[in-house]
Amino acid sequence: MQTADESASQADSRPGLLLVDDDPNHCSALQRAFERRGYSVRPAHSVPQALGLLNDWSAAYAVIDLRLPGPSGLTLIPRLRVANPRVRIVMMSGYASIASAVEAIKLGAVNYLTKPVDANMIEQAFHRLRGDENVAPGEPLSVNRLEWEHIQRALADYGGNVSATARALRMHRRTLQRKLGKHPTRS
Repeated sequence: MQTADESASQADSRPGLLLVDDDPNHCSALQRAFERRGYSVRPAHSVPQALGLLNDWSAAYAVIDLRLPGPSGLTLIPRLRVANPRVRIVMMSGYASIASAVEAIKLGAVNYLTKPVDANMIEQAFHRLRGDENVAPGEPLSVNRLEWEHIQRALADYGGNVSATARALRMHRRTLQRKLGKHPTRS
């Protein structure tokens, strides 16, 4: 039987994984799955909570949801990279857009996944070192999807500021908020 000191020592040798998702059920499921795989998981449900965890700890891996209450998950990427330049970050989103994927990769994420995701997909994304040149090009985007992508790009350009984005798009702020509340179309 292990002593408490041996258990603590074993837990400290496990790779640290920061899990940031505002959906408590999804977060709990992923936490259990990664703990069974040998990770030491610290969950957070917002950017401020995640930053609080980074005060005395740095993660080897991070799974970050794009849309969180308050600041976007994108704001965590540079801070994680300062704490540990070798951290492997996977961004996930149910509101995926080309603009947010490009920004996540530029900021230092190693991969970007569209929800729903599971621990297998995330773990594969952590360890994928190169792109796949054999990925088939997709179908042309629909007008609705192009509009969604344009809005997401403008929102990224204005740092997530909805009012500034609405002015730049010459759109009423409420209209933009309504469009942002809708799920993007797939094609």
